[in-house]
Amino acid sequence: MTMYSLAGKVAVVTASTRGIGRACAEMLAENGATVFVAARNEESGNAVAASMSERGWKARFVRFDAEKPEDCARIMESVAEREGRLDILVNNYGSTDVARDKDLVGGDSEAFFRIVRSNIQSVYLTRKHAVPHMIPTGGSIINISSIGSVVPDLSRLAYGVSKSAVNWLTKNIALQYARHNIRCNAVLPGLIATDAAMRNMSDEFRELFLRHVPLGRVGRPEDVAAAVLYYASDASSYVTGMIHEVAGGYALGTPQYADFAGMAEQSR
Repeated sequence: MTMYSLAGKVAVVTASTRGIGRACAEMLAENGATVFVAARNEESGNAVAASMSERGWKARFVRFDAEKPEDCARIMESVAEREGRLDILVNNYGSTDVARDKDLVGGDSEAFFRIVRSNIQSVYLTRKHAVPHMIPTGGSIINISSIGSVVPDLSRLAYGVSKSAVNWLTKNIALQYARHNIRCNAVLPGLIATDAAMRNMSDEFRELFLRHVPLGRVGRPEDVAAAVLYYASDASSYVTGMIHEVAGGYALGTPQYADFAGMAEQSR
């Protein structure tokens, strides 16, 4: 058994039927955890859980609608009652509205407050109802935030604000429940090649964006899942309150980084 083994652990991963959420669920299950695929779409959720079970992993679907506060309590209660414990919570849910979530003046105010409420509520309430079940044995909470929470943008104001709040909640929960051996960390994906992202991204935008990513590639959902595995496992047993970027070094350099890197490439 390695430090990354999750044998005997019980995990809930929200919004986990595709993209980053699914990669996280599969990564945890592959390393021994019993994983509850928490999602709104029952057909997709059951299909993902069945696919994982076919590979010999332990997975079940549990219906979860992040917009319904009662669901945040219900799934934690049902999982803890069924399994007798709850060890890992991965908060992957996050919503936006690209057409309406723009800058301060151009954005829609109703959409702003709806997005902020939705993204904060889903993280706040799931943790509020998960922590009591973790107190007896300890646990790990991993919140999927965004590089947009620490790097300002010309658009998506509500999304950035809500994810910044997730970071702050992460640090507070880490401090408040460390005495119970409950750790809380946040993972901040950069540009990740999910199906949704790639469908809505032109080649021109991708090329321009990657000029600012020192590692020079679009991330994979598995890159994020690997960080989640670290925080879920005993490999990070002395780590809490971290805001961990998984973005290929995006925004690490000076504002002129892309220009200087291009000049250096041309001079070779």
